[in-house]
Amino acid sequence: MQKRISKGEAVFIVVNYIFLFLCVLITLLPFATIIAKSFSDSAAIESGKVFLWPVDFNTQAYKNLISDGQLLRSMKNTVIITVVGTFLNMVFTTTAAYALSKKRLLGGKTIMKLMTFTMIFSGGTIPSFIVVKSLGLMNKYGALWLPGLITVYNLIVMKTFFEQMPESLEEAARIDGAGDILIFFRIVLPLSLATIATITLFYAVAWWNEYFNGMIYISSSAKMPLQVKLRQMIATVGEAQLTETDGESPDKKLAKDAVQAAAMVISTIPMLCIYPFLQKYFVKGVMVGAVKG
Repeated sequence: MQKRISKGEAVFIVVNYIFLFLCVLITLLPFATIIAKSFSDSAAIESGKVFLWPVDFNTQAYKNLISDGQLLRSMKNTVIITVVGTFLNMVFTTTAAYALSKKRLLGGKTIMKLMTFTMIFSGGTIPSFIVVKSLGLMNKYGALWLPGLITVYNLIVMKTFFEQMPESLEEAARIDGAGDILIFFRIVLPLSLATIATITLFYAVAWWNEYFNGMIYISSSAKMPLQVKLRQMIATVGEAQLTETDGESPDKKLAKDAVQAAAMVISTIPMLCIYPFLQKYFVKGVMVGAVKG
């Protein structure tokens, strides 16, 4: 027998649905408009006619972006930066979090306080630049990977999750002769897949969107990340239009807004494709790792 819903519960459910619907609109409408602009004619964009649906459909913005062979190379560079960077992040974050979650670690609390301090105060851009240059990492991907090996927030989430694991699991493994390394790889990590997937997604998105450090430390066009290259290509369009010769047809005149929109779509698609595979772990991983029992 189904429980009858009271009037108050019904109102609460309706308000929730309305709120969620508004959240969906706020999230999707801007992105849908960006997609529409990327496929619209420059005149329609400049006149403000484009909203949700392309006007005078064309793919000139994408043709201009893709015709530059450097774009595909930059995308490959970003894939390398993202894959290697995320792997290094997870290796250092999981191992550091596991060690810091153990009360028997000497100086563990002090180390944690020092790392948390860096969330509030940092050395600054110029000191970081000097350090990277003195290490000979300029124009190398190591200049991106080394300073960002661990994000303290992600470390805290992982550490909190490890602290929630029953000590009886490790004690039973030690009785069977397992050491710290075997316990970590055979027991701790398999039980942490939800949190690991969530933190991996955080790191991957951050690396994929890497712009500022790439602009500062990478000067070679052959190693340029995607976001820096897209910014460079948008800048070459000019303040209003990228115009061909006077004899060219109007559809070859490209609005800067169209190029910007196409660039945003291209840079967003890979993360949108990856997210559905990790989504089932996302909420569980954040909740389990962020709430201490």
